[in-house]
Amino acid sequence: MHKNQQNKILFFTVALIFLVINYVNAQYPTVREKIINLPTFDDRLLHYGYFVGINSYDFKFSYVKDYYADKFKDVEVQSKSGFNVGLIGDLRVNKYINIRIEPGLYYSKRDLIFDHPVFTDESDRFREVKSTYIHLPLMVKLSTERINNFRPFVLAGISKDFNLSSNHKNIDDNYSNVFRTEPQNINYEIGLGFDFYLFYFKFSPSIRGIFSMENELIPDNVVKPSDSPWTGGINKMVSRGFAINLTFE
Repeated sequence: MHKNQQNKILFFTVALIFLVINYVNAQYPTVREKIINLPTFDDRLLHYGYFVGINSYDFKFSYVKDYYADKFKDVEVQSKSGFNVGLIGDLRVNKYINIRIEPGLYYSKRDLIFDHPVFTDESDRFREVKSTYIHLPLMVKLSTERINNFRPFVLAGISKDFNLSSNHKNIDDNYSNVFRTEPQNINYEIGLGFDFYLFYFKFSPSIRGIFSMENELIPDNVVKPSDSPWTGGINKMVSRGFAINLTFE
């Protein structure tokens, strides 16, 4: 994972934990006097909501045999911040387990920097990869006991992505400055978050990792695919990302 992305994940995770610790510390001195908001909210069989958030995606590459023996360097990925927006449907299984569907739109951008001796023009080294995902996760939410108006939880599940910006139907390729990716992929996701029960609604910030399980690379249209200075040395390319969602239910 790219170092900048690791720093972002660390920063947002620490910030989220710090926020929760402060909130919990504020709860315990007044636990007996605390007014309980939405006391029957979690007893509903079904409820709905929406989310907004930010994301940052990276690519993980695996290379063909002898790639490093030929003195080639790793493809560098510069991740850019994107945004997420979507809806939530929640089915109560029992007091601690919920099944959730969270269809949404995820927009992200990544810049790829290639290093190959055949490049004479500096612009050939750079490729911009924009992704507009229709993101369809099926998640299991595992919650702890409620503490006044606060409740931690973890998430795990799978998701299906439909990339509207994949360029997979484009007959042009990197020789025409077009980087192509597969239009669909499957991910697994894990995350954690916290429910805050407010007077009128439940507010839930969460952070999650998104890990693609399928090769997303479409090789360039050349007679011998290994001849492409952009895709010829890449055996597999999968997305790695994280998202911070602010949920309102």
